[in-house]
Amino acid sequence: MSNKTIYIAGFAVVFIMCLGIFVFTNGEWGGSDDSGGEAAEDHGYVPWLTDWIDAIYGELPGEIESLLFAIQAAIGAIIIGYFIGSARSKKQASQE
Repeated sequence: MSNKTIYIAGFAVVFIMCLGIFVFTNGEWGGSDDSGGEAAEDHGYVPWLTDWIDAIYGELPGEIESLLFAIQAAIGAIIIGYFIGSARSKKQASQE
């Protein structure tokens, strides 16, 4: 399979995904965090962890959420990079 075919297929997949997003969202953008939180509150869920953290540390600033998300993204990138590097080194070792 040539690189041209792979690029065309990749762009087609991205185009179809973008088209679906614009057609089915009707201009209303919302993440799963918003809809999941609302669904949990509708069923009477009480967030116990938030109350526990507030009791110990007080009100945490909004930057903490961004910090935790960045740490999560960094850990995921490290794990993915490790497995890609491991697979590449195994491939190079087997070719030699």
